[in-house]
Amino acid sequence: MSSWSLRLATPDDIPALQALIPLSVRKLQAATYSSSQMEAALGTVLGLDTQLIHDATYFVAQTADAVVACGGWSRRKTLFGSNRSPVLDTNFLDPATEPARVRAMFVHPDWARRGIGRAILAECESAAAAMGFRTLEMAATLAGIPLYSVCGYTPLETIQVPLPNGETLPVVRMRKTLL
Repeated sequence: MSSWSLRLATPDDIPALQALIPLSVRKLQAATYSSSQMEAALGTVLGLDTQLIHDATYFVAQTADAVVACGGWSRRKTLFGSNRSPVLDTNFLDPATEPARVRAMFVHPDWARRGIGRAILAECESAAAAMGFRTLEMAATLAGIPLYSVCGYTPLETIQVPLPNGETLPVVRMRKTLL
């Protein structure tokens, strides 16, 4: 079963996304973050922001029987985080002067490195451009940097995100200018 398709996420997808995200983080981030960092980040830094679903800016990759990846973009100021993130800012961005945000990209480990992340990213870029945005930014996990770099994103700075357990999670703010 190798076929999948992209579609906008709906509220009905939330249970599947809540199962997918921790699985993706625990497997695909294990080489770059410790177990304690991943567990502390799940649900706050790394997780689902349902505002993206309500804004119709969040996509899922679907096979015949499962959601195997997700990711989206936002026209709101929040750079990263889930519904429970302490850094949520739901104010709208100005497409003429501010970059849209790429948010919450996760792939099922069994479906990694099959072009799904790249396809979701391209869909996000196209949708943001259609809304007038000329640049995009993200807070990339360390494991995601190779994909985003190949897709034209450049690192701007490393952010040490405080975690509830007292540790930090390094992420890299990256940016791409759309053509």
